[in-house]
Amino acid sequence: MDLARPLPHYLIQRFHGWRATTYQDNKAWFRRLAESGQHPRAMVISCCDSRVHVTSIFGADEGEFFIHRNVANLVPPFSPDGTYHGTSAAVEYAVTSLGVAHIVVLGHSNCGGVKGCDDMCMGHAPALEEKTSFVGRWMDILRPGFERVKHLPDDERPRALEKEAVLVSLENLMTFPFVREAVAADRLTLHGLWNDTGEGMLEHYDPARGFVSV
Repeated sequence: MDLARPLPHYLIQRFHGWRATTYQDNKAWFRRLAESGQHPRAMVISCCDSRVHVTSIFGADEGEFFIHRNVANLVPPFSPDGTYHGTSAAVEYAVTSLGVAHIVVLGHSNCGGVKGCDDMCMGHAPALEEKTSFVGRWMDILRPGFERVKHLPDDERPRALEKEAVLVSLENLMTFPFVREAVAADRLTLHGLWNDTGEGMLEHYDPARGFVSV
């Protein structure tokens, strides 16, 4: 691979700063994690958005969360068709190999992927309708959620669709046989969250009340 280049200098400086402080202060803990393997209590499925910082939100330490990030924190339906399924593979590994007790789907405000879905479904993003658009085909997962909120005014629909992304993902998680089995056996619980990144607020989904502040 001739196109790869060395790491930018500012990242190298940050690494050396981390190694000289955080790593040195917790060397025994890092070595224990390396030797004993990971035993996370929860899997978090969050958006790729750089503004969503899961470990900071929850004050998590290394080894505490098994984190999977993708565009708009979506989980596709169970589809064992022999092709590539990164999110499905992560869910399978978390449940069947790591035995996590919780799966948390974390949505957020001003999500670019969700906005793309809204634009596409409203007919304002023809490029996303193309079969060659990876983003468009991924956002097709959210079309059932759009159908539930399409009647809302333009200034309300995008935020409602962000929360639908969480609900669609929770619904799709239950199409995986090993997830259903673990939930039925009380070995696994599912949780839906939505984070207002600008206000620093967090809402969780309650089936009886919808999304409410924690």
